[in-house]
Amino acid sequence: MKTCREPIYKQQDVTIRQLGAPKVKSPLAFGRFVDEEDAVLVNISRKSAFKPKGRQKPPEQIYFEMAGPREKVYFDPSKAKCAIVTCGGLCPGLNDVIRAIVMTAHHQYNVPSVLGIQFGLAGFIPDEGYDVVELKPENVNQIHEFGGTMLGSSRGPQPVDQIVDALERMNISIVFLIGGDGTMRAAEKILAEVSKRNLSISIVGLPKTIDNDINFASPSFGFDTAVDKATEAIRCAHVEATGAPWGIGLVKLMGRESGFIAAQSAMALQDVNFVLVPEDPFDLHGPNGFLEHLDKRMHNRGHAVIVVAEGAGQEIIGQSGEKDKSGNVVLGDISTVLKKEIKEHFAKQNIEITLKYIDPSYIIRSVPANSNDRIYCSFLGINAVHAGMSGRTGLVISRWNGRYVHIPMELVTQKRKRINICSNYWRAVLESTGQPSSMRNEDA
Repeated sequence: MKTCREPIYKQQDVTIRQLGAPKVKSPLAFGRFVDEEDAVLVNISRKSAFKPKGRQKPPEQIYFEMAGPREKVYFDPSKAKCAIVTCGGLCPGLNDVIRAIVMTAHHQYNVPSVLGIQFGLAGFIPDEGYDVVELKPENVNQIHEFGGTMLGSSRGPQPVDQIVDALERMNISIVFLIGGDGTMRAAEKILAEVSKRNLSISIVGLPKTIDNDINFASPSFGFDTAVDKATEAIRCAHVEATGAPWGIGLVKLMGRESGFIAAQSAMALQDVNFVLVPEDPFDLHGPNGFLEHLDKRMHNRGHAVIVVAEGAGQEIIGQSGEKDKSGNVVLGDISTVLKKEIKEHFAKQNIEITLKYIDPSYIIRSVPANSNDRIYCSFLGINAVHAGMSGRTGLVISRWNGRYVHIPMELVTQKRKRINICSNYWRAVLESTGQPSSMRNEDA
């Protein structure tokens, strides 16, 4: 069996930058302040921290800085000014995060102004013509009941110098960037320009990706809601498959490079027979290919449910090399290929199948967050304000080992989080579906 070690980090890899020494007494009237010695262990297994052989000195234990309120803050709350921007695709919980930031800034720190930047980073660019929105408790108190983002969103890069020019013009103290991998890379560039100009502006990121593929975001907000909604689609596919002779239900879910939604949803419902994800390449044809295993399933049981992540099977389709506005490679449509190949496979046997295809992606993206995600989003927003007010910058708020922590943006953008197919997690998925551990002919 394959084994996979956790990477080893050094303390400088997890150190959070600060604009300066915090000297202003916090206005928070209740609760516990976080001590600077409070921390959360990064590597969670003993094996990753100690070398079993040799005389080398074992790696030091590395800790993430704990998130939460500090006794002293960097910005004078009465003079601070915040800005919030949401970028990239929609995701359940965006409005919840916005609401939490506004409520904490106003009610806990008495910040006089929180501005909403409309339609992503484009909202900073004067030529785009988007107005800035003043965010107050009275106009955000109900937004968590709705999906999407009240600020709107957009994709694609914008001139970093113009973004920082806008931050200077508006006299912003803290900017909260809510977005995925591309947004965090943009945040790094904004941070570099802010540092170059020697400006006292805190850059705080909140990791948003429905795919759950952001490094050290465990999990990303909206993922729990996505799984809830995805299981509804899978349940419908199962009903369709069992309600017709030779019935097949095919569900396509989000997951460009990581198949977490597909995997988690399959385990949640236990009605899925095949989960196809980007991390585990497969062959369509051949004695150990997907179609051969589907054929066996259909002849044995008469129906099947297939869940496929949108990024699966790209090695079969072949990519054009084109990229979208966010710099992501444009994916080929795996579901179209599967539908065609499945129908042709059984037609050669003179078997007329009933194939029902469901793609709930836009429904899943646009719904309000469920209870778990709402709570999670609230904590993220609250801790983002605490971090910004303390003068910390270049960090992302996340949950790690059950605690809320500060993670340097450089760690978050190093790579995408993907399913480890040699892990017990993926083994549980395979046990749930009953599919083989590999559908590659060379592994037969």
